[in-house]
Amino acid sequence: MTLNAVLCGCGAMSKGWLRALKQTPALAESIEVTGLVDVNLAAAEALTSEFGLNKAAIGTDLSSVIAKARADIVFDVVIPAARFNVVSTALKAGCHVLSEKPMATSLAEGAALIDLAAETGKIHAIIQNRRFISGVRRMRRFVESGAIGDVTAIHCDFFIAPHFGGFREDMDNVLLLDMAIHTFDAARFVAGKKPLAVYCVERNPKGSWYRHGASANATFEFTDDVVFTYRGSWCAEGERTSWESQWRLVGSKGMLTWDGDQTFRAAVAGEETGLLRGVTPVDVPGAERDEETHGHASVIAGFVDAIRTGKRPETASSDNITSLAMVFGAIESARTGKRVEISA
Repeated sequence: MTLNAVLCGCGAMSKGWLRALKQTPALAESIEVTGLVDVNLAAAEALTSEFGLNKAAIGTDLSSVIAKARADIVFDVVIPAARFNVVSTALKAGCHVLSEKPMATSLAEGAALIDLAAETGKIHAIIQNRRFISGVRRMRRFVESGAIGDVTAIHCDFFIAPHFGGFREDMDNVLLLDMAIHTFDAARFVAGKKPLAVYCVERNPKGSWYRHGASANATFEFTDDVVFTYRGSWCAEGERTSWESQWRLVGSKGMLTWDGDQTFRAAVAGEETGLLRGVTPVDVPGAERDEETHGHASVIAGFVDAIRTGKRPETASSDNITSLAMVFGAIESARTGKRVEISA
């Protein structure tokens, strides 16, 4: 059965969604985009032309387009401030919803959307696409293998300088809310632990072209005494890291590092005597389960499978709210200068 989809929000980010649909045969067979919604009709019209969606209904009112398009699902790609209204409208109209991150602009709104999805019996998931890249999946499998013992700490560095223009440059807490959530979500996924508390320092450094919060340093306490640290900046010109951050996983027996691109290194203690015992390299298995490492396409495929089988998608809002709680905990800590407990 083909699912009819309405895409709400036709800005630059929507193209990644549409490319994933078009370039993935299984998704192209499963989903037909029958409606496009945007406050700027010209943006919707441009997408219909670029992606061959000339039969799709177009409009500025989501409810109206849902009805015209006979929608089963809504892809929510609007700016964060509009998310709650869009998701609420779609769920109440009987549609399953896959949203951009962050899933809400507050934990209260996020909880309300989870409750509404349960009340309407619809799937509500988040396009936490960077969980579905090869490197993150490889780290998770390596941790599960026990090769470096029990994980005790995860350290991530993110230093990059994108000049987006548009809404991001006017956002509050831009790094934490718009980008760091990817690394926060991946860290708890890789560790397999629950976040308990955070202490964070946030700044908008000299030279920043963002209005607020372009850098942050956060220390999270996870269950089982695991610590996760994040150092990041979105206005760090010069030698940059990967978009996926640079990672160091410390275990009870050894360490794993990942440069965020192709390079993995792992080692446990060597057999030398003296102050330092040297190292014994450990092989890091290559990529597996290729079907899970296609970013947007993998998340959308999981969403469709959940609709058809009734099982909970990996990025269900009821799970993703924990990553959102990490973000808002860090924001609250930065605002108050205090350690903040995480309750979601």
